[in-house]
Amino acid sequence: MSSLAPDSVRPETPLERLLGGRTASKLAKELNLTTAEELLRHFPRRYVAYGQLSAFVDLNEGEQVTFMAEVVSCIKRDMRSRRGFIVDVAVKDEQGGLLRMAYFYGHEAFTKLRPGVVALFAGKVTTYAGQLTLNNPDFEVVVKSDGVTIPHGAGEGKDRLEVPVPLYPATAGVSSWKIKSCMEIVLNQTDFSLWPQTIPPAVAQAENLPGLGEAYELVHRPQEDGAQERGWRHFRFAEALIVQGLMDRRRRQLAASPALPAAPKPDGVLQAFDDQLPFDLTVGQRRCGEILAADLGQSKPMNRLLQGEVGSGKTLVALRAMLQVVDAGAQAALVAPTEVLAMQHERSLRRSLGALAAEFPGDDGVHITLLTGSMSASARKQALLDIASGQAGIVVGTHALLGEKVQFAQLGLAVIDEQHRFGVEQRNALRSRFTPTPHTLVMSATPIPRSVAMTVFGDLELTVLEGLPGGRSPIATHVVPMMRGREWIQRVWARIAEEARAGHQCYVVCPKISAEEEGASVELMLQKLREIPVLSQLRLAGAHGQLPAAELAATMNAFERGDLDVLVSTTVIEVGVDVANATLMVILDADSFGISTLHQLRGRIGRGHTQKNQCLLVTRLPEEHPSVERLREVAATTDGMALATLDLARRREGDILSSLQSGGRSTLRLLRAARDEELIVQAGEWIARLSNEDPDWHSLPELRDAVETFQARHDDAEDYIDRG
Repeated sequence: MSSLAPDSVRPETPLERLLGGRTASKLAKELNLTTAEELLRHFPRRYVAYGQLSAFVDLNEGEQVTFMAEVVSCIKRDMRSRRGFIVDVAVKDEQGGLLRMAYFYGHEAFTKLRPGVVALFAGKVTTYAGQLTLNNPDFEVVVKSDGVTIPHGAGEGKDRLEVPVPLYPATAGVSSWKIKSCMEIVLNQTDFSLWPQTIPPAVAQAENLPGLGEAYELVHRPQEDGAQERGWRHFRFAEALIVQGLMDRRRRQLAASPALPAAPKPDGVLQAFDDQLPFDLTVGQRRCGEILAADLGQSKPMNRLLQGEVGSGKTLVALRAMLQVVDAGAQAALVAPTEVLAMQHERSLRRSLGALAAEFPGDDGVHITLLTGSMSASARKQALLDIASGQAGIVVGTHALLGEKVQFAQLGLAVIDEQHRFGVEQRNALRSRFTPTPHTLVMSATPIPRSVAMTVFGDLELTVLEGLPGGRSPIATHVVPMMRGREWIQRVWARIAEEARAGHQCYVVCPKISAEEEGASVELMLQKLREIPVLSQLRLAGAHGQLPAAELAATMNAFERGDLDVLVSTTVIEVGVDVANATLMVILDADSFGISTLHQLRGRIGRGHTQKNQCLLVTRLPEEHPSVERLREVAATTDGMALATLDLARRREGDILSSLQSGGRSTLRLLRAARDEELIVQAGEWIARLSNEDPDWHSLPELRDAVETFQARHDDAEDYIDRG
């Protein structure tokens, strides 16, 4: 290991120069850490008070863990089948729970792990004889058996038991305390005043944030409990500035791009569509329509998120916007995440337009073209010709629709359905793909908490569609725990029969397709339901994404016409299906689905004038299982925003900012939208102020470089769009 002068250590300095070749090689292999900055940004997972025991209840089989425990016994015994010995060590946690571990040829363990010793242990949790255990875990003694505390780098004269110990994400090859010792070496050799400061000094001072060096010290070497929080705030605020800075740049770039103005046409197809509607628009639909109409009439691109409750009529609002663009002589594209949903949207649009939908190109009305990968070569060729010639007024397809292979005569509006499958980078690629820049409308099928909307969709103007169309009926949701006995599931089948006898229709939703897959599947349940006496006379059919497109379309059309009593399906019915006569939904193995999916599925019923609609969430899990508690939460409310907030609290944003959202790992590394909403807002306000004062950020080179680096790391959307 070599020692460098503090003024020679930079973020990109190789760890080999700081820690020596052997240690650096280990960190690179085990944790992919190769530079000083990469190591220092390998932040602690949590902290424990020095000498404070952990809780074994937090241990899970298969995990690589680090915990602190007190040795209760340490016994050496000979192996039975060969020479050598094993050291059995029993330790206790803060609640007195016992954990037994084994050291093979454990000379050091037998010498140092005497009863009364408190130590950090690190290793992989396994199971032996039905009990959790660790074999040959690494250890570091914290308190000796005589009560003497071993120093760990606390300040002079500090009571070491008050100093938090950082526990790092570790591997079998590199323990948490090995990482900590490497941190000490790098921190001691670095002058952080020479490193780039992402947060401008004036902002840091106004927000009372520590400098970069102090922040690293607070996070990695806190001198008292709670001190690390000031350090964390620095790094979270820096990340918020970068994200908000990127959104600000995109908004400004978009505003500078020309768009095709599509002002409302008094005697156009939109007016004809409104005249033929058999119902009045809701107040919310009318208000949102006015906002979109004004945006579409401008020469700068609209970039709006339309957020609304399940069944609020977002698709109708989007269709009216598409018709306004068609009236202006341009084309509109409706982009869905899957071919199945694209086909359903195409049928839904045709049904909504009625006589205004042109059957063939050149006919009066609006010609709708579907473009999917499963189409025949001749049908696809014709669709591409219709799109390129401008004959297709509305085009429906997957994300591949917006790639280089599809040429539009004039794309005026792109409507993106299922926003969580089409992220900010993909939208950015879309904007640069066409000239003039098309207007963009993103539809959120799931309500999004404001904090998430700010972070994920900061480049979009948010519009909330409030209220539900008239005629929507209440839905009662119940959890059906099969563990209580066979009569519970028999009652579910009886309810299907009762609804069918009353002239209504039912959905049975399964998480699987094939009968060969474990769990409830469409193929298996079709077979089983036909064998149940009370259901044997019903008209049943199955629907899933692996069916040929024509067969799936025929099945869905038959259900919509009322020619089927029960549709057994996967989540292909999650959106785009509107059957007013469907009053019952049975979701089998409901614990397999997330909160938002369950809420979406439930929204397929209660669309008529019936006052009795039920959604039954069937589970085979024990009632105390956490997933069953999630089902109870769904059953307790039909408020989508409340459920979305619960979902956010239950999951990390990494699930929301998925790989498709960011082009790699979760876009957010340290920020948590639910926890850091206030900080995210403050960062956005600072970015707006800084950009107004210096639009090109000439005076903020370090922040500008950080934003550009972040953007380069996450922008890989072009290939994603072309692949669809």
